[in-house]
Amino acid sequence: MSHHSIRAVQRIPVSVEQAWQFFSDPAKLVDITPAEFAFRVISRHHGPVVYQGQIIEYKVSPLLGIPLYWMTEITHVVPLKYFVDEQRYGPYRMWHHQHHFTAIDGGVEMVDIVHYSIPGWWMGRMINSILVKKKLESLFRYRFQRIEELLGKWEGQQVDVKVY
Repeated sequence: MSHHSIRAVQRIPVSVEQAWQFFSDPAKLVDITPAEFAFRVISRHHGPVVYQGQIIEYKVSPLLGIPLYWMTEITHVVPLKYFVDEQRYGPYRMWHHQHHFTAIDGGVEMVDIVHYSIPGWWMGRMINSILVKKKLESLFRYRFQRIEELLGKWEGQQVDVKVY
């Protein structure tokens, strides 16, 4: 099994309350995901704000337009501080995504930390190196720019996305 990590840091010129309201709404994921992913929230009862135990279902087509079913569970929530989603069913062997929010002078610093693994031993490592790593880095770079468009730009900030 092959384990990998992503760390993305972004400063946003809004209050922590505004950032929380935006990012804790599962429907907003559609607004910050590239159209090429054909991302849709398909849950009927996902609710407007994340809560512990919440199950969220999606359809996503990250490669070659092939639709995949993905289910995550919100496993931890501390309002205005962080929440965690974990894959219950989907394309990864493991997906653990932390969303952290810290109030700073002039706005909020948002840190995404993702731990994931691809099934398939050496083949999983190869698939990650050739395809998945680049796709995820591209996705988080897109999100960075889309968040600037939707919530405002932090002057002088560069895209800070690292995939390990």
